[in-house]
Amino acid sequence: MKILIIEDDTDINNMLRILLNQNGYETLSAYSGTEGLLIYNNDVDLILLDLMLPGKRGEDIIRQLKAKNSVPIIVMSAIHDVGKKVDLFSYGADDYITKPFHNDELLARISARLRNSSNGNNICNKLSYKEIELNKSDYSAVCCGISMELSKHEFDLLCLLVENSRRICTKAMIYDNVWDYENSADDNTLNVHISKLRKKLKACNPDCDYIETVWGIGYRLKK
Repeated sequence: MKILIIEDDTDINNMLRILLNQNGYETLSAYSGTEGLLIYNNDVDLILLDLMLPGKRGEDIIRQLKAKNSVPIIVMSAIHDVGKKVDLFSYGADDYITKPFHNDELLARISARLRNSSNGNNICNKLSYKEIELNKSDYSAVCCGISMELSKHEFDLLCLLVENSRRICTKAMIYDNVWDYENSADDNTLNVHISKLRKKLKACNPDCDYIETVWGIGYRLKK
């Protein structure tokens, strides 16, 4: 998958390029909105857009990019104003992350947007990790050849963990991706779902503990 980074700060642009390359993404870098519009092409699957760019306003860049294609756009900005964020969504932005952000949260948001976008249709619906096999097309889950009955939230939670198997899934990431919004679930709800997942995985493979708690942060799959 190819991601276009539009960020005028050279250090941040380079950091994002290295982070994305290390996590299996191809990247293109632009340092202004005008340059981003020039180098954008249909091979780009997602755009990371800094809002405060020289020249063109971020809102105008979003409109022009969306006019070219319905590619997902994640806006990056230090602006906390809720009204401003709402305006950006009305202009066509697909997501918003506030600077400074945690790298794992950004990666999870990218994964979610690619998964949900029309440009993400080429992503395989089948996921696997060790003895776990998931199929997002029919919500089937198998561990050690044994079928597991999972609720939608349990299935989505396990998919998120598998898709991010090399990093920690923070609680905020889980709330955003599994329950859509952070305030629609709480720690108790998450703990219950993690406990149920662990029991169902343990029933299939008593010799393995798949899910690890990272205290105060979230969860990840054991290596």
